[in-house]
Amino acid sequence: MNINNIFLKSFRIVLLPFAIAYGAVIIIRNWLFDKKYLHSATFNFPLICVGNIAVGGTGKSPMVEYLIQLLHPRFEIATLSRGYKRKTKGYALANASTTALDIGDEPMQFHSKFPDVAVAVGEERLVAIPQLLHNKPTLDAIILDDAFQHRSVNAGLNILLTEYSNLYTHDFFLPTGDLRDEWASAKRSQIIIVTKCPADLSDEKKNKIIRELKPLKRQHVFFTTIEYGIPYHIYNQTKKAITEEIEVYLVCGIANPKPIKEYLLEHAYTYYQKNYNDHHIFTIDDLQEIKSKFDEIDAENKLILTTEKDAVRLVKFTEQLENLPLYVLPIKHKFLFSEGQKFDELVVNFIKSYPKVLADNFDIS
Repeated sequence: MNINNIFLKSFRIVLLPFAIAYGAVIIIRNWLFDKKYLHSATFNFPLICVGNIAVGGTGKSPMVEYLIQLLHPRFEIATLSRGYKRKTKGYALANASTTALDIGDEPMQFHSKFPDVAVAVGEERLVAIPQLLHNKPTLDAIILDDAFQHRSVNAGLNILLTEYSNLYTHDFFLPTGDLRDEWASAKRSQIIIVTKCPADLSDEKKNKIIRELKPLKRQHVFFTTIEYGIPYHIYNQTKKAITEEIEVYLVCGIANPKPIKEYLLEHAYTYYQKNYNDHHIFTIDDLQEIKSKFDEIDAENKLILTTEKDAVRLVKFTEQLENLPLYVLPIKHKFLFSEGQKFDELVVNFIKSYPKVLADNFDIS
């Protein structure tokens, strides 16, 4: 453990009184919702919520993309996100001229990869959902991105993600830990997915985690691992595999870059890294610095690598990117223990059987 990590952990422990106060507020708020003093709106329409109870990267965006790929061939669907760090306010529906500054990087990623799917943003989902249904009256379902902790809307199907290396049962409230909601909130989900698992996760370890999560009888627990695709050029989409002969300059502005670094340790000759804050808005000066640092790498076989989430904030530099070897690493969830089909059926049947399956029922088996 380096000195920076020791300092950070010590500092977070000092903030324990603030974490206890924050947790008390969250617990009281949830109690008010549970006792109906605060009200959640229930729409007579299939809403699928993807979220977590901790801050940081649990793989929400790849899960939304997984659901789009699963559902889009069968139904007319849309995504609704808050649009974090966008330069606009209120409700917005993506169109051909939309940029990441208009709707945020993650919604822009959905819009770029799935142009036939309606992608909307709005801070107040209670207001944005009717507007989206007005704009797209033939929709069959809406995927709510990162909405689990926002209880003003009661989704019919809640998919809760928790990271293998940082289960919510091991965590504590912000700012001492990473929890933005209490453990007990997990009971509101119908599906719990443990993400970023080792590909060779054993049955013994799987069962141990399930015992620790203590799911209710009506809840389904799944396990996924990260599966990376072949990197593609940000400008012309040509592909180039990462091999042991390639040196990589990693440009990363996401919450948890650890899995990518582990991937590069396994596949590349070596890598260098430039970190940015999560959702960083890249400037032309950033791009010049990236190019300068990349040029300093003394290797014939080298490239710059970034994530899909970062790419949507870099693609605006069209002229500069044309001749720059900047590649994008695609990512997706892969279900372990041959349970992907079971998950798919649960989600598809939720939409098909609606409104027989109601939010208050929780039984989607």
